[in-house]
Amino acid sequence: PVATQQLNPCELKGSASCNTARQENSGARVVVSRSYADFTPQATFDIKKCEVHRLEEGPAGKAELTREQGLQYYRTMQTIRRMELRADQLYKQKIIRGFCHLYDGQEACAVGIESAINPSDHLITAYRSHGYTYTRGVSVKEILAELTGRKGGVAKGKGGSMHMYAPHFYGGNGIVGAQIPLGAGIALACQYQGNNQVCVTLYGDGAANQGQLFESFNMAALWKLPCIFICENNRYGMGTSVERASASTDYYMRGDFIPGIRVDGMDVLCVREATKFAADHCRAGKGPIVMELQTYRYHGHSMSDPGVSYRTREEIQEVRSKSDPISLLKERMLSSNMASAEEFKVIDVEIRKEVEEAAQFATSDPEPPLEELCNHIFYNEAPIEVRGTNPWSKLKSVS
Repeated sequence: PVATQQLNPCELKGSASCNTARQENSGARVVVSRSYADFTPQATFDIKKCEVHRLEEGPAGKAELTREQGLQYYRTMQTIRRMELRADQLYKQKIIRGFCHLYDGQEACAVGIESAINPSDHLITAYRSHGYTYTRGVSVKEILAELTGRKGGVAKGKGGSMHMYAPHFYGGNGIVGAQIPLGAGIALACQYQGNNQVCVTLYGDGAANQGQLFESFNMAALWKLPCIFICENNRYGMGTSVERASASTDYYMRGDFIPGIRVDGMDVLCVREATKFAADHCRAGKGPIVMELQTYRYHGHSMSDPGVSYRTREEIQEVRSKSDPISLLKERMLSSNMASAEEFKVIDVEIRKEVEEAAQFATSDPEPPLEELCNHIFYNEAPIEVRGTNPWSKLKSVS
């Protein structure tokens, strides 16, 4: 017999109750009965004040959150977390090969940015790109299948971890700092077309000393491009702490003549409010702005880096226990009576199921056949012959 467990029974205060049945992994049926009238629909939270550079004032020190927004942010961040942890397992099983840079710990950055811009705005990032691929609209299934090099992957299994794309998302980029001038170019296109769109150009603290960053800053400032340059400072570039790599770790001031803000990158509301502020700045025709998101990665730089040779396990554990972006949002919502603990459990079960199904697909979907190897070299061109590794190896490129 199926066990039925009643969670969070509450009186109905004149509103329709929401009854949902969920299938737990154990096979037990969990019935959640609750009334939306019992929850606080909206709350205002104090958030950490941003440090500013060349600005009279920064984003407000308060942020409003609706119940629906909170649940959506939680679901998105938790999905990214689960997806990355599953990718970690697949990598250790040697099902994912090659480069793989995980995003767990930094979820508030991707979700906060995405909630403050429009889907028609543009975004380009470095190679720690799985989270942004998801927030830009690609399914977990297509991301994991791309990581395992399968036909159903977002880039047909030919891009892998660092090369995923979506509409208005120009991918991960494998070369340190190479996406920064590309982002400035996308912002130039926005300005040229006069479409009131902005480009979010992301890079890490490890790329912050690249010459091409400062060349891009200079052109963006001269031409007043609608570009939000965002440094995701997770404190370590590969295996080097920021203090050992940068003479100045005030990355938000590095634009010199470009205004900047330093933001708590572990708080989704801080990131959202700062990004809204930055986007308004760009859309008002004031030119570019630099944002530094102070965040933290739980994994090593990539899967080949254990991540504990240059920092202690205690440091990682302390960040997890005190500053985790998902726990922070969850505690805020629970303490303000915006949701119940059972509700979060239901969401967690749904996410686990979605990620597990995606992993099954990513391991069972076929790899692309050899004849597709050279396809899409050119866009919208007649098929062409491609020389292989020897004169008698004939391949075709179909676009």
